[in-house]
Amino acid sequence: MSSASSPCLPLRGVKVLDLSRVLAGPLCAAMLADLGADVTKIERPDGGDDSRSFGPYLNGESTYFMLLNRGKKSITLDLKKDDGMAIFHKLVKNSDILVENFRPGVTSRLGIDYESLHAINPGLVYVSISGFGQEGPLAQRAAYDHVIQAIGGIMSSTGWPSTGPTRVGDPIADVVSGLYGAWGALAGILQRQISGKGTHVDIAMLDAVISLQVVSLARLMGGDPPPGLLGNAHAISAPMDTFPTVDGEIVIAVANDSLFTRLAKAIGQPELDQDFRFSSDAQRYQHQDALKAILSAWSSHLTTAEATSTLVTAGIPAAPVNNLAEALESPHVQKRGVVKQVNHPVAGPTQIIPQPVRFNGLNPAPDLAAPVLGADTDAILHDELELSDTQIAQLRSDHVI
Repeated sequence: MSSASSPCLPLRGVKVLDLSRVLAGPLCAAMLADLGADVTKIERPDGGDDSRSFGPYLNGESTYFMLLNRGKKSITLDLKKDDGMAIFHKLVKNSDILVENFRPGVTSRLGIDYESLHAINPGLVYVSISGFGQEGPLAQRAAYDHVIQAIGGIMSSTGWPSTGPTRVGDPIADVVSGLYGAWGALAGILQRQISGKGTHVDIAMLDAVISLQVVSLARLMGGDPPPGLLGNAHAISAPMDTFPTVDGEIVIAVANDSLFTRLAKAIGQPELDQDFRFSSDAQRYQHQDALKAILSAWSSHLTTAEATSTLVTAGIPAAPVNNLAEALESPHVQKRGVVKQVNHPVAGPTQIIPQPVRFNGLNPAPDLAAPVLGADTDAILHDELELSDTQIAQLRSDHVI
């Protein structure tokens, strides 16, 4: 069953054109496909999305590409050829949302900018994702996730004083920009229902990553200095950190006095609750090094499972520090159905992780396999644009598709 035909998916009937590549834009469009939108990915005939070449591979198909382009159709189209642009304009006319992540100015040079396409389809919601946004002194600057994490401040609080700033391990700036892109696309559709007009949604990765730093922003806006390198500690509360065990590490997260009272009892040291250094969250934060030493001495004699069980039983927020494989293999994550297995026509059985939000307790799992390059070109041209077999053959001969 295709995602577009499932009756329980809220974006059924919404048509999306995905002109984006690699991560932020493809993730944005994939999230719309997860919810039932009919997403057509437009790719270059000479290799398609760059991420198709990112390893590892299953039977020659990139697992990176398949994860981020689930549930889409693929049409190859050379937009630098007149016939290719004519086909693209027909697709635009019949679409609700377009997603692109070119550097600002590129779409204007190609003639596929918002103003040009708005003239063809006034109701089009046009989503642009870029490093620094469509305007501003840095708008034309190239950006990757590393660059945005550095300039956006998040690296300044990630890492330890002994090691210096470090990036968040996964490309968080790209990911959150894709999330905001999907959010903006849906807001644009709702606005169109009121005004009858489309809109240009402008997402800057820099804006997005700054918005993530809520606790650090609260400190700064309240007159405190930026938090600096925190390691695994918290910018306001303590104890919130990692602690060693016999066979790994655990996280303990205590943010109020009642939880600290429970913690002190759970580790067999109820008198800590009466220690002036730990009498309030603010005091515990000021004396967190001493508190960490006490808790580490307790946890280091226990296994991860023993320490976690003791704390959780006492109602203390705590957890083992899992690697990603351990997280995916946990009974809870498996019960939640976070990971889906789909059947790819070339790669075979492969795993994806669609958007995780449930509706009415349901977490539908339609066929969200990623497309082989150009797999849907003929069907789209023939069924949606009503081109003849002869016309399609000519387009292929001319290397338009």
